[in-house]
Amino acid sequence: MCHQGNRVTLNALLRDGYHCARGQKEESFNFEEPKLNNIGVDFVDCGRGSGLRFESGDPADFRIEADGTVVAARTLQLSDRKGRSLEIKAKDVKSQEQWLVHVNFTQPKQVRNHVPEILFPRHSVVVKGDGSVNRVKRDWVIPPVNVLENSRKQFPEELVKIQSDKDKSNSLRYSVTGPGADQNPTGLFIIDAISGILSVTKPLDREHIPNFHLRAHAVDVNGNQMENPIDIIINVIDMNDNRPEFTHQIWNGTVDEGAKPGTFVMTVTSQDKDDPNTANGMLRYKILSQTPESPSSNMFTINNKTGKIITVAAGLDREKVPQYTLIIQATDMEGNPMYGLSNTATAVIRLLDVNDNTPEFTRETFHGEVPENRVNVIVTNLTVTDKDEPGTPAWNAVYRIISGDPTGRFSIPTDPVTNEGLVTVVKPIDYEMNRSFMLTVVADNEVPLASGIHRTRQSTSTVSIRVIDVNESPNFDPNPKQVKLEEGLPQWSMLTTFTAHDPDRYMQQTIRYSKLFDPANWLEIDPNNGRISTIAVLDRESPYVKNNLYNATFMAADNGVPPASGTGTLQINLLDINDNAPRVFPQEAEVCERPEPNAINITAVDGDLNPNAGPYAFELPNRPSDIRRNWTLTRISGDHAQLSLKISYLESGIYELPISITDSGNLPMSNTTYLRIKVCQCDHHGDCVDMERIMAAGLGTGAIIAILICIIILLVLVLMFVMWMKRRDKERQAKQLLIDPEDDVRDNILKYDEEGGGEEDQDYDLSQLQQPDTLEPDLIKPVGIRRLDERPMHSEPNYPIRSAAPHPGDIGEFIHEGLKAADTDPTAPPYDSLLVFDYEGSGSTAGSLSSLHSSSSGGDQDYDYLNDWGPRFRKLADMYGGNDD
Repeated sequence: MCHQGNRVTLNALLRDGYHCARGQKEESFNFEEPKLNNIGVDFVDCGRGSGLRFESGDPADFRIEADGTVVAARTLQLSDRKGRSLEIKAKDVKSQEQWLVHVNFTQPKQVRNHVPEILFPRHSVVVKGDGSVNRVKRDWVIPPVNVLENSRKQFPEELVKIQSDKDKSNSLRYSVTGPGADQNPTGLFIIDAISGILSVTKPLDREHIPNFHLRAHAVDVNGNQMENPIDIIINVIDMNDNRPEFTHQIWNGTVDEGAKPGTFVMTVTSQDKDDPNTANGMLRYKILSQTPESPSSNMFTINNKTGKIITVAAGLDREKVPQYTLIIQATDMEGNPMYGLSNTATAVIRLLDVNDNTPEFTRETFHGEVPENRVNVIVTNLTVTDKDEPGTPAWNAVYRIISGDPTGRFSIPTDPVTNEGLVTVVKPIDYEMNRSFMLTVVADNEVPLASGIHRTRQSTSTVSIRVIDVNESPNFDPNPKQVKLEEGLPQWSMLTTFTAHDPDRYMQQTIRYSKLFDPANWLEIDPNNGRISTIAVLDRESPYVKNNLYNATFMAADNGVPPASGTGTLQINLLDINDNAPRVFPQEAEVCERPEPNAINITAVDGDLNPNAGPYAFELPNRPSDIRRNWTLTRISGDHAQLSLKISYLESGIYELPISITDSGNLPMSNTTYLRIKVCQCDHHGDCVDMERIMAAGLGTGAIIAILICIIILLVLVLMFVMWMKRRDKERQAKQLLIDPEDDVRDNILKYDEEGGGEEDQDYDLSQLQQPDTLEPDLIKPVGIRRLDERPMHSEPNYPIRSAAPHPGDIGEFIHEGLKAADTDPTAPPYDSLLVFDYEGSGSTAGSLSSLHSSSSGGDQDYDYLNDWGPRFRKLADMYGGNDD
């Protein structure tokens, strides 16, 4: 019986390059109940692929799917199909060609599968010479079991049978261990414990695990080992189930343009997971297409085994085709197009530029102009064209001047962006010498031209340059000019003529002269003819003279448009004359009051040079007579002498000693110089130790200035301290005025200026304001006792004696009498209050006073301006500036 849904697959093997046979082909299919076996029918479709359509001759019983699978449309009995075949038609949609095949159904034969057996090795008995028996196991080599990967057979599939010769006398149990059995991946192999048949439970994948190593065991029912374990090797046989995979999907390579045939480009590689030792993993390469197909469609070839791509044709030109794209195919089964699997990748080949194009000028002649005497000026830009790749050494232009510039006044650097040649002036050009230039320029590249390429006529051009005349500055010649003369030349003496010439020979211009730099203001120049004369006496010893040279700068200006000017330097070499008298050095010295040690070395100094200087003659004057009596002067050399005490003791102090010095000049000059000598007490080293007496005798100018500066600084510090103290007092008073009156429950009388201390700091006898009836007589303050902060200037006045205990109703009269006495007292301090009153009933001893009336009331003043001073003064304004209400 064939049940509905059972399938028979028609395997249409599509292969290229085979001839299609027309007609019919008979095939027989066997089926078992309850399902059909998978039996393949080979269709050769000539590469038509999906263009074939299958039709069933009996659609009521069988239908054919698009992939060629035959499916039973209903449950069928074999007896119903006996003698009847199924006709299947294959039709090409495009060419309308047809093929027929007949499928016959027969009863399958019952064939029992033969399973190979593996026996445990038998043991033989060996009798030794001593009569003992030894069992020896035979050394068998068990061949491996081969299993095809991706098998589509019915599982579990029986592989081999394990058998022991002891199975006949004992009931044995068989088992296997190892990866695939009881180890990961578990469950791939199982064994029937009774029969010993080893089976595989699912399809195997060689690319995952290529082989398995199992061990077979035989034990009795009690678990006793009856045989030694044997090793079983299961090899998974490879099938071509993996396509080649390229290492990269896109390959990039380069080759020089114009490369010769056979030049290596790149190597592409692919990998196949199938067994490389079989045809399944043996790959072959080929080029399917080339884009563009210029200049031919076969510019490259590939080694079918290694994947090495080389050139096979000449004519690679980057300027025409910069890049080629190749489709590379890798096929296994050694490239068999019928059975092999294939894959493709893309190879992109970029042509590298070589210098096969010369730079060519865009014009035969370029023109430019430049002002004379200008450097680093671009005269004109030279433009070229080059078909090579921009930015490469084969495109970058190099310009050379081959004629027209013998003195090297021009250079032509290259603009790195535009590749233009910048004709630049590098040396000044004189219009009076050259009015124009005609340069011949050639353009090359940074790298030489490729073999066989020659420079064209357009690689050479001419540059015409016109020089523009400009007004040039007059030039002094020589510059600097040197003159030599003696110092002391009198005023209005003529020195020399310092003139300049105008290089503009083709311009009629007038030159005028002026003085530009004369630090000592000794010279003047005639503006018309350049004659230089003195306006002061020249002095070689002037600080403006360096190394006997005096430098003055003069300017010459023409009347061109625009005017131009030049400068020249006059160097005057001044010769020395004997115009300076010698003087002593140093001008101050120290000497001990005792003769030993007491020598002073002095030196003669002269502003003149030899022979108007040394050797010098030193001499002490005859008058006053005590000079020669106390001192002696001994000449040491031509410039030095030694001064020492002649007497055994000289009182400490400061002495002015005149010394006469005469030089050796022609007409010698003599000078008397006073040497300031400090005579002091000395220690055993000859150093002064009694400096107080010398300082008492007189102070130097520097010491006096230092003392005055210290005094001024001290006065400034005192003044600043006083100002700071006053400012601090004002800030303290301001802070007291700014106290928020609402923070105090009392009506305060603010303290202005100095009005004594507070209530607790004043020595008041507050008992005067206590209830008179409650006061004790000995607590009444005696008349005439003042506050501690009062400053009495006269004897205390005699106030009228009041009764010790006035009537309570007389308190007002008591206050007015005290006020009147204070107003008439000339010795009372300037306070607005007399005493601090603390009696205001039975409440606080510092209660509020509603009002105080005195002869100096300020009730008629306007206090409204206090409202503008902020919230702290607004309360005060309300108290004093309010209305009667």
